[in-house]
Amino acid sequence: MKVNKLRVLLDKGEPTLGTRVLMVWPGLVEVLGYTGMYDYVEFLGEYGPYTLHDLDNFARAAELVGISTMIKIDQEPRTYIAGRALASGIENFLFADIRTVEDAEEAVKAVRAEPKGKSGYRSDRRIGYVSKKASAQDIVKMCDDAVVALMIEKKSAVENLEEILSVDGVDMVQFGPADYSLSIGRPGERNHPKVKEAELKTIKTALKMDVAPRAEINTPEDAQRYIDLGVRNFSLNTDLKILYTWWKENGAKLRRILSNL
Repeated sequence: MKVNKLRVLLDKGEPTLGTRVLMVWPGLVEVLGYTGMYDYVEFLGEYGPYTLHDLDNFARAAELVGISTMIKIDQEPRTYIAGRALASGIENFLFADIRTVEDAEEAVKAVRAEPKGKSGYRSDRRIGYVSKKASAQDIVKMCDDAVVALMIEKKSAVENLEEILSVDGVDMVQFGPADYSLSIGRPGERNHPKVKEAELKTIKTALKMDVAPRAEINTPEDAQRYIDLGVRNFSLNTDLKILYTWWKENGAKLRRILSNL
């Protein structure tokens, strides 16, 4: 079985670096792997369209280039999607819209094998392939090694943060300022003092409770503020934002050149 690089690094307490994609094209995953810069690539399944075939091919491409994988999963149906992603070979999971301790418990159970959780053997899906690709023991280990990350992006999640982070099996948290601003009646005000206060609380509480906080940033320069707080896990930008920024900035430059002809 492939080694889950994100799990290994987290267990060692070493920094991790990922990036996020909405495009599930396997070629993009291969190119990311060829850079040699990233420990894992996260498919934003909460936002990007995909089929179950796409999950298989996403995992295949990552295995080819030695990069680990993560999928961001909608609130519902979280257990079904997690099970299908596991069976495809996707190794790590970010669960959106966590509100309660019960949500956190369900997220962990969704990726653990029975009797600890809800995941079955699934020998005829990609990860098993009639037991030739992986044994039952391999699949249990893959489920145990899966990193469970939670989005802390709701008012109730911040209010119940210590209880949520006390759930056995929660490895990582990511604060979501956009959704949090919405949940406190300040839609779009990502820099509102209450939003910043909640982000700081999330990071400090996670560090205190030995849960890894992750920061999503757009540029390497954005990392320093979080590093100063003790954050060591980062996800650098998103394919859609990268393309939009490049197209807009360079398109504007060329338009200015063309306007002088």
